[in-house]
Amino acid sequence: MNRRTLIKGLVSVPLLGGLAAAPTAGAAPSTGELRLPRRLERGMTVGLVTPASNVWENEDIRFAIDVVKSLGFRVKEGEHLYRRNQYLAGPDAARAQDINAMFADDSVDAVFCLRGGYGTPRILPMLDYDTIRENPKVLMGYSDITALLNAIVQRSGVVTFHGPIAAQNFTDYTLAEFQKVLVEGQSPVPLGAPPPFETRPGQVERDNRITRFRGGSARGRLIGGNLTLMCSLLGTPFEPDFRDKLLFLEDVGEAPYRVDRMLTQLWLAGKLDEVSGIAFGKFTEADVDGNSFSIEHVLRERCAGLEVPVVRGLMIGHVEDQTVIPVGGMAELDGDAGSLKLLEPVVS
Repeated sequence: MNRRTLIKGLVSVPLLGGLAAAPTAGAAPSTGELRLPRRLERGMTVGLVTPASNVWENEDIRFAIDVVKSLGFRVKEGEHLYRRNQYLAGPDAARAQDINAMFADDSVDAVFCLRGGYGTPRILPMLDYDTIRENPKVLMGYSDITALLNAIVQRSGVVTFHGPIAAQNFTDYTLAEFQKVLVEGQSPVPLGAPPPFETRPGQVERDNRITRFRGGSARGRLIGGNLTLMCSLLGTPFEPDFRDKLLFLEDVGEAPYRVDRMLTQLWLAGKLDEVSGIAFGKFTEADVDGNSFSIEHVLRERCAGLEVPVVRGLMIGHVEDQTVIPVGGMAELDGDAGSLKLLEPVVS
């Protein structure tokens, strides 16, 4: 289920807890060298949190706990893990409190997000970025969690991870990507290369192919994630620094004209001219009718005037086979080979 279908049919009720006062535009981001979380090992304790929406049923939470345990970890449940308020997993303050508590808790080694949905940007002003910086831990999730991942890198200087949520199956591909980045700490290592062609129900060979929009190679630290969320950070104190960065983007359930609109927003804001390269992942469940450009057309046209490498098709996004991308990690994008390579360790 994507963000656009999440609230369909819900009855409007007052939200539990209002929005916090917005931070001032002059708030200064953290500066200094990036901090690396510890490499994951079997037996470590993973804190499970819901920064955005919750799953529909408690049994889905128990499934997520079993998934994390199957990876070899113990689980510590966030205090408010089971709370729900329509499309939010409880009040903003409660969701932020669980994240702050997990980073402050010495018994917790890593923090996994149960799911995305909607609501993460609402809690950004409530996070204790100093505590997060002093206690670097693996934080992983995707979709709406994009806002949290990039804000923490920008404010705390701690590398975060765009990767699977707890409430999903780990395919063989997903597990291998997870292990090489977070467990083995490999570098240099390719990220998000499509798996070999397979015959699966509903899958065709073109699903996992790399499209090369512009050649050349570039290096930079990685920023990005969900396109909608990256646009939502523009103009806020949590907007990442796009200069000389490798930008990776994905989305789900967005028609080509909406993808066009958001990329145009990034372009008009000057952000596409600042990056050193762009790696598009998957744009799944796009609502394309007979009067529409294709997603490929939109991506190609919007990036046509850029003088940086641009590729499409890495295993980033709302897909079963999913890579782990370290936000803040140093990488190289090769537009001719259609590859993304992590250059340095992102766990200590």
